[in-house]
Amino acid sequence: MSEQSTPAATPVVRRVDARHRYEILVDEKRAGLTAYRDRDDRRVFFHTEIDDAYAGQGLASVLVENALNDVRADGLRIVPVCPYVAKFLKKHEEFADITDPVTPEVLSWLDTQLGR
Repeated sequence: MSEQSTPAATPVVRRVDARHRYEILVDEKRAGLTAYRDRDDRRVFFHTEIDDAYAGQGLASVLVENALNDVRADGLRIVPVCPYVAKFLKKHEEFADITDPVTPEVLSWLDTQLGR
């Protein structure tokens, strides 16, 4: 008799405005996040992480794609300070029309926002 494994749960992405981040949940447990700060009409993404227990499952890509689609739906623009988001955008040119460059001024503003 062969052993059947249950299919992996479909990940769910939610925006948590109070914490300035999007979270990806697997079986209702947070598996990762991408953090942002809003500046005028731009959402500045500065950090993405996936918990080690969920690494290698493509969750970062699912998380970032959902977050960027949400940014588009809200009529905002993207500033990819986070290296993972920047790398994702290079492979997904469908977001080029809403992507702004990272500038020294944005980095300075972000440091102030984060208390660095």
